[in-house]
Amino acid sequence: MDTIADQGCADRAPLVGRARELDRLDGLLGCRIEGAGPVAVDVTGEPGIGKTRLLTEFGIRARGRGATVLRGRAGTAEGDAGTPFQAVLDAFADLDHRERATTPALAELARLVERGGRAAQDVRDGCGGHDSPGVRDGCDARDVRGGHDSSGVRDVQDERVRRIGAALGRVPAPGLVLLLDDLHRADPATVALVDHLLRHPLRAPVLLVVARRERQTPPTLASSLARAVDSGALARLDLGPLAAEDCAEALAPGAPPDTVSELYAASGGNPLYFRALAHTRTPHGRAPGTGPVAVLLDELTPLSGVERAIVEAIAVLDGRATSELVAAVAAVAAPGRGGGATEHGESVEQGWGGQETIDAALRALARRDLVRPDEAGRTLGPRHPALPELVRGALDPWRRRELHRRAAAALDRSGAPASARAPHLVGAATGPDAATAAVLVEAAERTGTVDPARAAHWLAAALDHLPDTAEHLAHRLELTLRRAQALGSAGRVAESRDLLHRLIDTCRPDSGRGPCDTPGDHPQDTAGIRTSAVLLCAFMERHLGRYPEAEALLRRELERNPDPRAGLRTGLVVEWGARALFATRYPEVREEVDRTLGEARLRHDEAATAEVLTLSALGEAYEGGTTKARARATEAAALTDALTDGELADHVESLVRLSWTEAFLEEYGTAERRTTRGIAVARRAGRPFALSQLLLCSAYVHFLTGRVGAALDLAEESLTVAHPLGGAELLGFSRAMRATVLLHARPLGDPEGLAAAEEAAATVGTAQSWWATQARCMLAHNVPLGQDPHRVRGALLRAGGDRDLSRLQPSLRPGYLELLASAALVAGDPAEAERAARRALTEAQRLGLPVQRGAAQRAWGRVLAHRGESAAAAEAFTEAARESARSGAGLREAHSLLLAAPHVQAAGDGPRAAALWRRGRRLAADGGAHMLVDLADRTRPASPDAIAPGGRLSVLTPREREISVLVAEGLTNQAVADRLCLSPRTVESHVARVYRKTGVETRAGLASLVVRTGVGGGQSSRG
Repeated sequence: MDTIADQGCADRAPLVGRARELDRLDGLLGCRIEGAGPVAVDVTGEPGIGKTRLLTEFGIRARGRGATVLRGRAGTAEGDAGTPFQAVLDAFADLDHRERATTPALAELARLVERGGRAAQDVRDGCGGHDSPGVRDGCDARDVRGGHDSSGVRDVQDERVRRIGAALGRVPAPGLVLLLDDLHRADPATVALVDHLLRHPLRAPVLLVVARRERQTPPTLASSLARAVDSGALARLDLGPLAAEDCAEALAPGAPPDTVSELYAASGGNPLYFRALAHTRTPHGRAPGTGPVAVLLDELTPLSGVERAIVEAIAVLDGRATSELVAAVAAVAAPGRGGGATEHGESVEQGWGGQETIDAALRALARRDLVRPDEAGRTLGPRHPALPELVRGALDPWRRRELHRRAAAALDRSGAPASARAPHLVGAATGPDAATAAVLVEAAERTGTVDPARAAHWLAAALDHLPDTAEHLAHRLELTLRRAQALGSAGRVAESRDLLHRLIDTCRPDSGRGPCDTPGDHPQDTAGIRTSAVLLCAFMERHLGRYPEAEALLRRELERNPDPRAGLRTGLVVEWGARALFATRYPEVREEVDRTLGEARLRHDEAATAEVLTLSALGEAYEGGTTKARARATEAAALTDALTDGELADHVESLVRLSWTEAFLEEYGTAERRTTRGIAVARRAGRPFALSQLLLCSAYVHFLTGRVGAALDLAEESLTVAHPLGGAELLGFSRAMRATVLLHARPLGDPEGLAAAEEAAATVGTAQSWWATQARCMLAHNVPLGQDPHRVRGALLRAGGDRDLSRLQPSLRPGYLELLASAALVAGDPAEAERAARRALTEAQRLGLPVQRGAAQRAWGRVLAHRGESAAAAEAFTEAARESARSGAGLREAHSLLLAAPHVQAAGDGPRAAALWRRGRRLAADGGAHMLVDLADRTRPASPDAIAPGGRLSVLTPREREISVLVAEGLTNQAVADRLCLSPRTVESHVARVYRKTGVETRAGLASLVVRTGVGGGQSSRG
């Protein structure tokens, strides 16, 4: 907002996000009124960043404090000295007659400035006016003709500068604020005055505020300002980009978040560019020559023809280009040649007389900061990335098309890749052209892995330019399929699905004589395109959670075309099986999967065999068939390990399935190696769906093996990848995984994990897929068990369907039964807890998975602890730790050890309890599991020396033993408090310490312990 043309709209535009800068200016003004602080403020920033708007607002505030505010703007053209003292003259034009009359010092200043400007101008022009000391003192005519560098002009200027400086020193309170905008354009007299005021700071209440563009500031002025900063006479105030939320609230109220994000990214937080882009991009945007766009483009008005053509060429090239390329695109006919554009990229030597002309124009544009060369000076670009878009929008269509034509021709001659030529071919094309379409397809191939959205754009353009004839029909169908795939990879899943439905309709085999059986077509090829379209569409439907639709598509294709090409049939069956697996209905497709596996083996098709093997392995691992799953995973691993990364890129979904299989089989080291390779392949190949799931699997493995910090990083990256892909279920599961890791990464009781888990559960809604079920179970894990056991239990039952949790994944079910048993105990239902724990033991034994056996042992240990059987509970928890250690599940081992320690101590083995506690805490601390570290610190066993030989209750204080007896009698905390004349909070604290010291977890367990040890009332022990 830094040009003269913007002055009017700057006053009306909202001031956005500059409260801190305004406060600083207010503070500096207060210092000047008191005769202290810097005498000047230097406001710098990129063009459009808001310097002029800030000066406007500060001027209003300064007037509110009673100061006189004068505002001027420096020269209007690059290299034009303008009227001497022009900015100051412009400022004093605001001084009205009343202020002149009431403040003699200001009236004197106004006269000095006005006379000084005229006198210096007279000398510079050789006029010898009556107030010209140089002429009056007999200056030589040669000095006058020497222009503003002559000694006569310097004498006049220096004298006027001293007089103006002295007059400013006589300004009375409440003071003067002098705002000089665009100081980078200042004339030498103004620069000299600023320099004088900085070298001889005023004691009067005068504050000088200048605004300028750093890159366009002349060296003389820049050095003067730099010296003043060092001396303390000048304060710097550099304006940076605005925050995204400030732009959204003030500059685009009501705009959709995606639109605001795009505008902010394109503008870089520059408010004028933000407004200009919103002006042109939004549905209600006006013509490019109005509003903030006109403000920005006003700088192009004084350019010469050559300079204007260069700016337009750089805008069309939309990025960095060499001066030779710019010259070729900007070429116009030389004067006297009849005008108009040159043909076939005519060289600049033919158009303008040589590269020297171009280079001179580029130097002039660089001085204006419209063009910025790189550090090496080899390539050129605009000063702001959004400027090309705005300049292109202002070009008439015919001019823009011609520039694109030249750019395409010049890039073609230089051997530029198709991705560089593509936008210009599109911009220059006027109708169908197979050659143009071919280049656009090549551009899509080059960009597809790194920018699928751009690839989809080029493919759409290729389809627009490909002639719509029978000759090109098969190619059109193939390009449509590829565009749908690119749209899906770009996260535009619904759009991809709709395009695939149209493609499938176009290729219907039962629609009579249609596009796919036109004479001259290749039926086998078009049938393959239809089958590939069905396969891809089913994948998109599955990602969107539409499992019935995916199944119907796949079934129909297999029934209509029971013997398509072998590879495509395998793909259909694998996708059908994947759909069933995610819908938790794998047993329905097991037979078909096994048959397809046999067919692939007979064909010796290793890639297809690996695809089916990984599906079968994951399906069996999910269902708890660990022996078959392990055999098939081993066979699949041998095949996939033999594939190169390039071959594997086409089968990366196999790696996803194999990685999860190995994770469920608790082969964590192998799974980590697999995900590491898969993540690298998916990144390079541009497979975002697979990448997100591989990152999730890696996060799961890192989490269980006790590397919580790394797991959180992986989970957050997976969420970042999944978010733009859409699909509520994958997004919800990604959020749930992050929430679970976050729970362990934060201190005990931190609410962030629960909030994240609730968001994840809300994301999946009412879906009943594998993703959704896991998200709900993870919510149950994140709810604080001691605070709301009924919510934990309810979440598990809703996910699992019944008290046996039969809808949950069998190979993970013992872990969920452990949580269900714990919730039942805290909720006061020990019978249900025991039933769940026994079922967990049975299922874990069948699975033969150490981590799941450990979960079942922890569930049983909690039941034993509730009964007061500390020795048996200690053994169960210790066995859980051993089982977890067998698979390298460090996090589960640490938790089991920390549960075991107080019960081992209660059983009388203090040294062993301390050792278990130390190992558990060390594993938690080394892995970054802060929640477990906090749990360890709260349950630290007492030192063995502190334990007397009188039994488990001997470690209690007399008050704690007294309270324990009353609790054993069935009294509530409130009743105990009333009897002992204590507060309920004090009783609660005593009971918590009793639990920690004795290792029991419930009031029933404490009562049992009191009865067995005979404390209070002479009760005898039982059992």
